[in-house]
Amino acid sequence: MVTEKSKAGLERAAALMQRDGLPEAVIKNFERLFRDVILGKTGIITEAEIEPVAEIDCFSTVSVCNNALGEGMKLLGKLAVIRLNGGLGTTMGLERAKSLLRVKEGLTFNDIIAKQLRVLGARSGASIPLIHMTSFSTDADVKRAMEPYGDLSPGGLPVSFLQHRHPKIYVDTMSPAEEPVEELNWNPPGHGDIYAALLATGLAEKLLAMGKRYAFVANADNLGATVEPSILGYFASSGAPFLMETAERTKADAKGGHLARRKSSGRLVLRESSQAPTAPGGEIIPEFQDVLKYRHFNTNNIWLDLEAVVRVAREHNGSIPLPLISNKKTVNPRDRGSRRVIQIETAMGAAIEVFEGARALQVPRSRFAPVKSNNDLLVVRSDAYVLSEDFTLGVNPKRTIAGLPSVSLDSHFFGLLKDFESRMKAMPSLVAATSFTVKGNVEFDHPLSIEGAVTLNGPAEKIASVPKETRALRDQEISLS
Repeated sequence: MVTEKSKAGLERAAALMQRDGLPEAVIKNFERLFRDVILGKTGIITEAEIEPVAEIDCFSTVSVCNNALGEGMKLLGKLAVIRLNGGLGTTMGLERAKSLLRVKEGLTFNDIIAKQLRVLGARSGASIPLIHMTSFSTDADVKRAMEPYGDLSPGGLPVSFLQHRHPKIYVDTMSPAEEPVEELNWNPPGHGDIYAALLATGLAEKLLAMGKRYAFVANADNLGATVEPSILGYFASSGAPFLMETAERTKADAKGGHLARRKSSGRLVLRESSQAPTAPGGEIIPEFQDVLKYRHFNTNNIWLDLEAVVRVAREHNGSIPLPLISNKKTVNPRDRGSRRVIQIETAMGAAIEVFEGARALQVPRSRFAPVKSNNDLLVVRSDAYVLSEDFTLGVNPKRTIAGLPSVSLDSHFFGLLKDFESRMKAMPSLVAATSFTVKGNVEFDHPLSIEGAVTLNGPAEKIASVPKETRALRDQEISLS
């Protein structure tokens, strides 16, 4: 309900954003989302509003995609690549941009992505710009890291552009947070801010003026998200304004977002976990986690027609009207006793519902290989993956087991990067592993092959290691002392 207090909170938040130098279109869009919060909207998408998506085009079988390689190669000169590079990787104990983490053969995420584009550009004769959407926390580091790759910023294009920020809103007063530590008063707006940032900086129109009609957007920590010319050719020939790459959900994806169809409009819609209804006990409803009912998840690999982005933005006062995501958290994420706040956010993939004629394309799971934890990092650094001559990360051809190994390292001893690297002195071989579990304080100090399903149980009070005479472990659980 709109009250004098909530109206005052809205005005105060807008004034803070103006003082912060945020663009008018960004402020107006925030006000739209804040009004939804004041009116009691939560962004929740109920089962009654949506239905499962039946079949969508599949990259491996659809004829138009299989025949689109030649067309896609011709269009590479009209493509720009944007990587979402605003994260610090704090869950892994990092204090700089996660994309600066060395992941394979001494190369960082940024190095591999840049070298991939150099090779593709040389083969195709196309100039493919690489631009990063950064945050205030990562921008300087990313710019320094990209200095050796100046050839990927042709025509005076910037190396990066900044995402904006939103004021946190106190739950109890509906007023913007006013903590003594200024940085606690603001939250990242979610990667849905990419549209506002592209427009407010004039970058979208600059790219169009350079003849770059299409953009491929992906997370910087997903090395599976390579530029695939066949998908570009498919996207361009479809005439769609927006294309989301999806993959089939497994039980491991049950708590993540999924694709659905809005009953009222027939449009595709993305439902994130924060938009799922909860059962009386507070847990997410079982329907949301039913991977057989809702079969597709968003890889966050997105293809955009920049002409459509600019056109739709002009129709909505300079922004893309994405649906609200209302996240309730503590104002200080490190203090669970601090005041509760609402973080107003949006998701990039939610634009699938905004753009008329938007499509989804099912792609192989290999195009979704993010590094979110040191479990993922171990798999990528191990011999389960190899880096090809064109700097594409792929599953080792010597691996004869379907899928990738499932890794679970004790978070108490391996959760932070410094702890992980101090214990992983010698990288175990995982090319023949199905699962690898480590419990307790274990050190790896000599070559060791993990084959099949292996569990190591180490002590908590001291560090232990596998005996040096042991070179392989196969389908067993052992305790170390």
